[in-house]
Amino acid sequence: MNFKVRKITLGVCLLAGATLLMSGCQTYDSVLGSGTSVTATDTARLTKSGFLTDYARLKPNPAIDGIECWRDDRFNPKQFDKVMISRIVVSIAPPKPGKEGEQTTIDPSDLKTLTDYFHSSLVKALSPQMPVVDKAGPGVVVIRIALTNLVPTTVTDSLAGTLVPYAFIAEASSGAATGRPAGSTPYLGETAMEMQFRDGANGQVVAECRDTQIGRKYAADVNGSAVGAAQTWASGYMNSFQAWSYAKNAFDKWSMLVAQRFAVLRGVSPAK
Repeated sequence: MNFKVRKITLGVCLLAGATLLMSGCQTYDSVLGSGTSVTATDTARLTKSGFLTDYARLKPNPAIDGIECWRDDRFNPKQFDKVMISRIVVSIAPPKPGKEGEQTTIDPSDLKTLTDYFHSSLVKALSPQMPVVDKAGPGVVVIRIALTNLVPTTVTDSLAGTLVPYAFIAEASSGAATGRPAGSTPYLGETAMEMQFRDGANGQVVAECRDTQIGRKYAADVNGSAVGAAQTWASGYMNSFQAWSYAKNAFDKWSMLVAQRFAVLRGVSPAK
């Protein structure tokens, strides 16, 4: 870790530690919380890769943080007591016109790391309420996922912006000015997914969802406690110095929402 990054890391650790009456960077994970609040849905960047069957019927669902979804009226989640997570595929959308849409090359090893992380995150979130199996069949809901856009954070730009005095004031308000979520900046990462749920007994599609999450360097949790707000702010700031942290935050958020929604629909506790 070079001097500039160490200096930034130390500053954030001191800020978070002072706010939460904790000390030392060894408490990083507990101080910053889960990180699921440092990304936000960007409806302008939803994808249409062809992975799902009918995009027109997808509608924002407030019960799962506004993610666009559709569910077959005949789908009874209580009939399913096991879940299978299919191998996650990646379908990168072609670049959009203009500088912001320039194609980013991605190391294949990074893709494997990210898909493995997402799979593990889903297993961790779902396994407390239902067994995760590796074969489809009666009582098994099969989750199929395509990552349809992956853009890493441009760490050099984040460092440059941070080192300019008072630059954070302009950066913090740049999200709304550029059509992005509040607290985001053009160099932060974004992650899009399309998710499909099938009946493991007959392969019938019973539900579909899609979402695009954008990283927020200056993220505030205005509805939470002072401690929660400090965690969200510090986590968003720290993650802006790592290429794929926001993608992992998005995976954890989606996993949490899927598990919570399953628990509600099945009438069970999301955790034991």
